[in-house]
Amino acid sequence: METIETLTLGEIVKKNYKAADIFEEFSLDFCCNGDRMIDEACTARGVDPSLVKDRLRELSTEERNSDVVDFDTWPLHRLIDHIVNRHHKYVEELTPRIKAYLDRISKVHGSRHPELYDVREIFAEVGGELAVHMKKEELMLFPFIKKLERAKENNEPASSPLFSSILSPVAMMKADHAEEGEKLARIAALTNNYTPPPDACGTYEVTFDLLKEFEKDLHRHIHLENNILFPKSIAAEESLRSWRRGQF
Repeated sequence: METIETLTLGEIVKKNYKAADIFEEFSLDFCCNGDRMIDEACTARGVDPSLVKDRLRELSTEERNSDVVDFDTWPLHRLIDHIVNRHHKYVEELTPRIKAYLDRISKVHGSRHPELYDVREIFAEVGGELAVHMKKEELMLFPFIKKLERAKENNEPASSPLFSSILSPVAMMKADHAEEGEKLARIAALTNNYTPPPDACGTYEVTFDLLKEFEKDLHRHIHLENNILFPKSIAAEESLRSWRRGQF
């Protein structure tokens, strides 16, 4: 029987997406390091595992009779469209806004809070790298995953002129996810978990709120890909290969 004691962080969020909020509260990485059990993740963060488990059990009770989005049951094409329309679009829209705010508050407050210069530099890297990363997914990886899905449904071969197996691009995308996650974690550390100083102006506070929201959204974005989309895509490719081997 599956319980929070036997499931990884990623599997728990797969079963109940709202568990992500609890893991965020305790700074537990359920996306890039979603293959860890609760006890291991909590020990690494210096968190009492019983506190996290109690919150998850409360959530299970609250959600028992309510509707929860179960992304794990979605077909691959629907999940991809959701990732692009919700998360990719979010990054594209919010990145220039945050960059403009960081430029402004660095100019006004940088002399008293020099960490803002580092935050601005790191976020500029994240924004540029995510833009390239998302285009690779949209133009190369995601179309192939949809092709795999159709091929599996119709028992027909599927291939790509860009790579011999989906394993290679998935590994590259996951490495990108880990790198961007680490950079946003650095920003969180530099800003005391997005806590504005006493002399912060309204723009300063808004900027930190947006940075926190950006990181939270990226965690959910990465979770959907690392823990649901990619494993299912790899399984679909393997299923096709097994089918093709059986034809010869």
